[in-house]
Amino acid sequence: MRRIMAGLGLALGLIGFQAFAVQAQAEELNIYSSRHYPSDELLFGKFKEETGISVNLIQGKAAELVERMKLEGANSPADIFITTDAANLWRAQAAGLFQPVTSPALEKSVPAQFHEPTGLWYAFATRARVLVYNKDLVKPEELSTYEALAAPEWKGRVLSRSSNNEYVQSMVAALIAHLGEEKTEEWAKGVVDNFARQPKGGDTDQIRAVAVGEADVAIVNHYYFARIVASDKPEDKDVVEKVGIFFPDQDSFGTHTNVSGAGVAAHAPNRDAAIKFLEYLASPEAQAIFAEANNEFPILEGVAPSSVVQSFGPFKRDTLPINELGLNNAAAVQLLDRAGWR
Repeated sequence: MRRIMAGLGLALGLIGFQAFAVQAQAEELNIYSSRHYPSDELLFGKFKEETGISVNLIQGKAAELVERMKLEGANSPADIFITTDAANLWRAQAAGLFQPVTSPALEKSVPAQFHEPTGLWYAFATRARVLVYNKDLVKPEELSTYEALAAPEWKGRVLSRSSNNEYVQSMVAALIAHLGEEKTEEWAKGVVDNFARQPKGGDTDQIRAVAVGEADVAIVNHYYFARIVASDKPEDKDVVEKVGIFFPDQDSFGTHTNVSGAGVAAHAPNRDAAIKFLEYLASPEAQAIFAEANNEFPILEGVAPSSVVQSFGPFKRDTLPINELGLNNAAAVQLLDRAGWR
């Protein structure tokens, strides 16, 4: 009887250990994200369906999450940091918050222009920095380049976000790469002189201000306008009737392109799951979600933009490596300050 009981106890012990092992092996992923789009909730849900990996999400502004990860140090639970704009990716990289990842799937899917050369981060969607204009006040043939907005004829007619916005900083970083710092500073001073008012609000605010005639033209990301075009609200339909979209620099280096991207955290406790997530973001399914749910441009060849974005027509994109936007970020911030771009 003792042997039977001992054997039963051993069997129960083994069953308990196996149950613990299964629980211990249940994968999870801790994502720190500064993106706040409904499309991302869909991405996380689909990822769990396909892999069985649960997602724990921490959201905040990019700068706040970077500081949090720095303070957490080696004890950080973060597996992934995902954010918009090359400037935010660069700041996380400069703080040592990423670890390099090599993956045949990522190398195949993400063009070299759209990832950090050593694999610290990868871009998964792009956005174009375009001009929107009041159709009653501006003819499309009057528009050409970003540089032209500094000309005297645009005095009191231009709108932009403030210089503390990463979208502005990255556009200026790209211009530094193309034009040099001196010419870019001259341009920035000219644009400041041509502001219709001091910068305030987000990209949607600039579009609506152009629609009501507060300014003739504004610099914005394309998907903000796409959202308005896709809206059924009467007030948005009014905006679409009054505002057009223009892709600048088609006869030179092309329209400035920025990214959303992600990297594996330096101290990721779930590194394998994090790499699976990066690979999922580059998959056709995830790329279609970026395109359809948020009107961003997919980076994977063969995945089409949303029908709304396609209606804007084809355009020439800047092929500048996105990593250079980060390298030039500090110079861009200082240049904007000297130019009085508040």
